[in-house]
Parts: sequence; C-alpha cells; structure tokens
Amino acid sequence: MTAAPNSPALLFSRRFSMGHRLLRGGSESCALPHGHNETVTVRLQATSPRRLDGGANMVLPFERAKATWHRWIDDHLDHALQLGEDDPLLGWFLAHEPARAERIVLTPGDPTTELMACLMMAKLAAFLQADGDLLRCVEIRLEETPTNTVLFNGDPLAVLPAARPALHCWWRRADMSIADPIRSLAA
Repeated sequence: MTAAPNSPALLFSRRFSMGHRLLRGGSESCALPHGHNETVTVRLQATSPRRLDGGANMVLPFERAKATWHRWIDDHLDHALQLGEDDPLLGWFLAHEPARAERIVLTPGDPTTELMACLMMAKLAAFLQADGDLLRCVEIRLEETPTNTVLFNGDPLAVLPAARPALHCWWRRADMSIADPIRSLAA
C-alpha cells in the first residue's frame, strides 16, 4: 500500500494594528485601552493531499488561498477596537458614537491574544469552507508583541468559551463581520 503524499504547507502572514483592553486579567495597565501592532501567520494545508500535477504545481493559487482572509484583516480587523461583549465602553460607543461602534470586535469575555487566535482561526476556517473546503488551517500564530506570541493548532471551537456555542457567531460566518449585529446588543 502506498502512503498518501504529503501536501506542501502554505504560510501567510499579515500585520495589523489593534486596540483592546482586558478587564479581568489582573493587570491594571491592560485594563486601560491600549494597542499593539500584531502579526498573524497561518499555516494552511490541502484537505485532501495529492501529488502536484506536473503543470501548475500548486495546492491552490496563493491569491485565491489568501484573498478573503487578507481582505478581512485589512478592511475590518486592522485598526479596530477589541472589547468583551460586556465591556462598559461598548455602551458608551453605542450611546455616543454608534457609527464607530461598528468598528468594534466583540468577543466572549476579554479579547486576549489567546482568545483572538482561536476566533481568528475559526473565522479563517469558515472562509476556507465557503471556498470549497480545499484547504484547512492547521496552525495560527498571533504575535502581540515581539516577546508575546500565541501559537495554536487544533480545533478552535473546542477551546472557545462554552457560554457562546451559537452556530451563527461572527467567527463561524464566512462574511466580513467582526461582531454579531451590534443593534441587538443595544436593545
């Protein structure tokens, strides 16, 4: 019996800026809104590994493999504010600057680097599945600072907080969303 061929891994990195605050971590400096220049690197592999074809010799064209992911990061995640769904700042934005509230990434609990890595991996999985399920993300690396990085490989849905098992959360949808409908939170 011949073993199935391995598939070359595709690695894509993207840099973005973000702001957040962590209310529950015990660090007073992190409880104040602050920002980071982050780099996210994902490793993708074919869902059904096979030999290169001798012609194009690609698992999938790079542009197709990364286009939606990079557009989501560049147009929606970059320079967005990350807040927990119960953060009082969200109420302030909804009352005083509702248009800017649309640029807030809402997370179940504090938007830590660990949580964001899992949410981002789940979002990428939704994009890949919507594009024919030809690739899967096998690893994500989220570098918050040059000295703080989270590396995750596995099923992000098995790690995310159990309080939010909803099938239609923004991280499970293959759209450009960064929050569930904000108007429903204002009610």
